[in-house]
Amino acid sequence: MSTFNILRRHRAVLLFSAILVAPLAAGVALNASLADTQTGPSPVGSAIPASATSYAPIVAADKPAVVTITSIVKAASAPDDQSQPSNSGLSSDERLPQFFGNRGIPAPKAPPQGATQLAEALGSGFIISSDGTIVTNNHVIDGASAITVTLDDGTELPATLVGRDAKSDLAVLKVKAGKLLPTVAWGNSDGLRAGDPILAIGNPFGIGTTVTAGIVSARGRDLNSGPYDDFLQIDAPINHGNSGGPLVDTSGAVVGINTAIYSPNGGSVGVGFAIPSNEAKQIVAKLVKNGSIEHGLLGIEMQPITTDLANALGLPTPEGALVAHVGDGSPAAHAGIEPGDVITGFAGQTIKEPKSLSRAVADLSPGNREALSVWRDGKTVALSVVVGGNDDSVKQVATIDSSHPMHSSFPTLGLALGDLDQTVRQALNVPSQVRGAVVEGVDPDQPAATSGIELGDIIVSVNRVPVRTAKETSQAISAATKSSKKSVLLLIKRGEQQTFIAVPYGHA
Repeated sequence: MSTFNILRRHRAVLLFSAILVAPLAAGVALNASLADTQTGPSPVGSAIPASATSYAPIVAADKPAVVTITSIVKAASAPDDQSQPSNSGLSSDERLPQFFGNRGIPAPKAPPQGATQLAEALGSGFIISSDGTIVTNNHVIDGASAITVTLDDGTELPATLVGRDAKSDLAVLKVKAGKLLPTVAWGNSDGLRAGDPILAIGNPFGIGTTVTAGIVSARGRDLNSGPYDDFLQIDAPINHGNSGGPLVDTSGAVVGINTAIYSPNGGSVGVGFAIPSNEAKQIVAKLVKNGSIEHGLLGIEMQPITTDLANALGLPTPEGALVAHVGDGSPAAHAGIEPGDVITGFAGQTIKEPKSLSRAVADLSPGNREALSVWRDGKTVALSVVVGGNDDSVKQVATIDSSHPMHSSFPTLGLALGDLDQTVRQALNVPSQVRGAVVEGVDPDQPAATSGIELGDIIVSVNRVPVRTAKETSQAISAATKSSKKSVLLLIKRGEQQTFIAVPYGHA
């Protein structure tokens, strides 16, 4: 089961660790101060081993380069609404002010009714260049009209935005301090193993720079927030305000950027997520150079290959990215990619899962022409695609969650099918151009139900052949049962999504 589904099953909230400190009336000046002080630059240039009993040498070297970032943002809600702005597709915590109040920190007061609503958004960051270049999360400064950086010695400096990238949730700021600033060095996140010790440094809840310790709990976590999902999972406590702060290893090098927590109660429960440094430093370098990043686009929806799907498609192994939908006028459509194709190679890379394709596409610049290999009708087909530009109005590469896949069937598998008449179309909001058969009944003891089929699913093709009516659908599936394959491949439309489902003909 994917991490995303675990979170959804427990009805928990996945929180970015930035925090709205307090609403401000229009014109009120920002005045953030920290108690901790540290003087003099102390760049980290070499490994700093921790003693057997203390991480103090690491903290002494790295803490001066960790900063607090305060952004002035427009409040996203009415005065009596205590919700926080959402970031990068992960929901915010509507219970956050109450969470503060329950622990002795007063909840922020709402401005008078009708007053212009502004708020201070608090996060963390770290200095990577002595000239004042700072790395943080994009969601920390997203929508900010003014940004202030507070150094570890308490100095407050106005910051300018060098560049930001919402898809990777990274941003780069610049301050002018009139002196060389302490820095931290990038580390090698690829060398991390589950169980390796790490430290998280940041300013949780605005109480001052804080260090917490833990281990790497897991690698490669996908939270379904974007093409760059490859998070480190950590158990070092991080909370609101830690966003953008560094995750460092026992040499004092930055191996991650603390970004999100899983929390059923608003606070840290030991499940945090950090962007790996090897991913972040490449994106940061592009932001420093260009100020923004144009990500590649194909314009498809895709899903993983299961064993049943591989059997239905005639694939020798369950690997690749199955194309469930191709956007009209998209680069994929112009290249001749079709629903039901399995992308097995792209730009010289072997594609074993949708995530690898998503990353490969996002890393490319628009206008690149790349070779692409697809499995179609039992053989490999070579195509060429011109990668499109990053446009938020068009899906770049969408991955359909199939931990609980949408499976359909036909009467002999425990389904009752019906035609898409006008009444059904209106009830299910089905566009007039969609053709197929609607699922009107499901036998809970038959393969369709155990596969996850639901009432209202629409079967639009059988073994990649379009169907228009319930009768055509039943006939097509009945014909498919006579083949040597163990499953039939159905294209299902549910809501706005389409996904391929391989349905076994019967129980083993």
